[in-house]
Amino acid sequence: MTRNYYVNGNTVRELEAPVRREERERSREELERIKRRKRRRSAARRNRQRELQMSRGYVVFLTVCVLITAFSSVMLVKMQAQMTSRMRSVASLESQVIDLKADNDARYKSLTTSVDLNHIKEVATKKLGMSYPKEKQVVYYSVENTNFMDQYSDIPKQ
Repeated sequence: MTRNYYVNGNTVRELEAPVRREERERSREELERIKRRKRRRSAARRNRQRELQMSRGYVVFLTVCVLITAFSSVMLVKMQAQMTSRMRSVASLESQVIDLKADNDARYKSLTTSVDLNHIKEVATKKLGMSYPKEKQVVYYSVENTNFMDQYSDIPKQ
């Protein structure tokens, strides 16, 4: 069934062919898809608008959260500064201790080297009249697992 149409103008228009059932269903599906997309977009737009509107309680909550975060950040930085200053103080004290130990060791060595044991022996034996003890004068004591001994009575003079 062909129809003849009169065309006015310099171009020929296409004839509208009868739409098949499959094509109609496809176009319906496409229309439904388009409608679904529009609904999703409008729902997303509504959700965005709801998100942009903040209640007073939410603003107060966020303000409190920001203040707490800022306070804890300031406290953290302050504690780190204190820790750094204390570490510097400890380091200076440790260097002082090392210097004092070195000085103490040097003085001890100078004292031990300055004492002449032979001179002490000479003065004790010649000038002071001291002599070495004899075997009967030496009394030995045993010490059990301690670094000191308690004296409960006088040492015998024999």
